Amino acid sequence: MSARLHTRLRRFARDESGAHLVEFGLAITLMLLILLAVIDFGRMAFHYVTAEKMVQHAARIAAVRGPVCPGVPQTHTRGTATTALRYGSSCSAASGVCADPGTFTCSAQPGEATSEEVWEFLQVSLPNDATMENIVFRYEFDPDLGFLGGPYVPLVTVELTGLDFQFVSPLGELAALAIGQTTAQTEDLGGTIQFPALSATLPGEDLALGTSG
Repeated sequence: MSARLHTRLRRFARDESGAHLVEFGLAITLMLLILLAVIDFGRMAFHYVTAEKMVQHAARIAAVRGPVCPGVPQTHTRGTATTALRYGSSCSAASGVCADPGTFTCSAQPGEATSEEVWEFLQVSLPNDATMENIVFRYEFDPDLGFLGGPYVPLVTVELTGLDFQFVSPLGELAALAIGQTTAQTEDLGGTIQFPALSATLPGEDLALGTSG
């Protein structure tokens, strides 16, 4: 009886009929990881590159439309220059010719014309969970732009910030399965990541004094 058991154990030890199934399991895991990674990272690259390009066009829209942020002046007023230059003098003629009203920063506002136009233009290129709150407008004084008494010409910046990208594939779990253990790197792979801020700046060109562009 023991001899038969010993023979069967030897046959079982030499049996490789299930080896192909094990090899297939390892290979398919690795192939799925590569395939899904290509898909997800391709989606991420598409959204990033497209958003980066579209924000440049959005800055162009904002530069020729009325300001989103309240308090942005319509005209250049006298600054701190000790020499009183006449109206029409370039702001760059001397230090302090035109007053520096400061920097105005705000998020896009629902119902506000410029915000709605920029949002309508941008949203097609952004991840699905993006909102208007991800769009930030900034208006900065530049002494090299404009002239005393003329339309206020700020540097207009449109910035996309806080954009989250959601992976749809379980890349972390597949990576852990492929290497046989869970690590900090596999836990960080997939899930949700945040894009770095994307921005573009142009000088304002609203010669209609900030009403309709």
